[in-house]
Amino acid sequence: MKDTALSKTHETLGAKMVPFAGYNMPVQYEGVTIEHETVRNALGVFDVSHMGEFLIEGPYALDLIQKVSSNDASKLIVGKAQYSCLPNDTGGIVDDLIIYKVKEETYLLVVNASNIEKDWNWISSKNDVGAKMRDLSEDYSLLAIQGPKAVEAMQTLSSNDLSAIKFYNFIVGDFAGIDHVIISATGYTGSGGFEIYCKNSEVKQIWDNVLEAGKDLGIKPIGLAARDTLRLEMGYCLYGNDIDDTTSPIEAGLSWICKFNKSFTNSEALENEKRRTPERKLIAFELDDRGIPRQGYNIVDSSGKTIGNVTSGTMSPSMNKGIGLGYVPMVFSDVGSKINIQIRKKTIPATVVKLPFYKG
Repeated sequence: MKDTALSKTHETLGAKMVPFAGYNMPVQYEGVTIEHETVRNALGVFDVSHMGEFLIEGPYALDLIQKVSSNDASKLIVGKAQYSCLPNDTGGIVDDLIIYKVKEETYLLVVNASNIEKDWNWISSKNDVGAKMRDLSEDYSLLAIQGPKAVEAMQTLSSNDLSAIKFYNFIVGDFAGIDHVIISATGYTGSGGFEIYCKNSEVKQIWDNVLEAGKDLGIKPIGLAARDTLRLEMGYCLYGNDIDDTTSPIEAGLSWICKFNKSFTNSEALENEKRRTPERKLIAFELDDRGIPRQGYNIVDSSGKTIGNVTSGTMSPSMNKGIGLGYVPMVFSDVGSKINIQIRKKTIPATVVKLPFYKG
């Protein structure tokens, strides 16, 4: 089990630690609901240093990225980031990722922790253009400072105007006494804030300064469990749950990151799938009665026939109702459609809704 540079810090703070993607990670501190509401109403800081970072450089860097990723990275300018995915050869998804254009001919790819080796091998196998690749995952840390008070709390830590960094934009600047860190207006909570990329040797200083700067505004350290409920309220896909090697980006509702004005891995088949409409679709649902839908629970029709299963589900802390995602045949996918979730021996009615669940 690998530690992040902050694992001992989390233990000292009383975090409940669990194995996640090969790392010893904090799942919660005070409790999921308290931590969730802290991020929605104030701000919290997450250690997400288990994520992977690849640097793709040189005159052929963009060629390789365009080939392996579904979105159009040629639209990126320095200081902009882009959500994308790595399609496989059989219609599924190797991983989803964020691509940052750090400077001309230099891109940072941020990938899921559980897929670091798999993604590296996949991208390497497609690198017949001679792009330079470096795996920085073991050397860099990542903090997510999320919540509506993030700008106000963190401005004292940087000489840059943090309020000027627009969503999915970033700067390389000073933060918490460290020069040359990436300050990115990204995150997976839907409540605004920043993600800070720095070297492992710098992260403890930044963590301590972040907690001090946010103290009067109610900042707290937040675990991975609340990160999951926050992202699910927004309807953001989680790799391994809602998308994987067997789900296509089209049926997962990610056709918006598939740009068919260029050629990429399996693009022809995905474009054909989009034209003919997929057989199933990832839908969002809310339970009509009390209950908590969990990953793997069956989705059934009015006659009790299984039509799909829940890929992500929870009791929404913000809405106090059961919510979830799951794949169903297209006939059940329209907003307002009635489905049922099999929760143990009970069949709980549910309604297909439009994302996000949490409207803010």
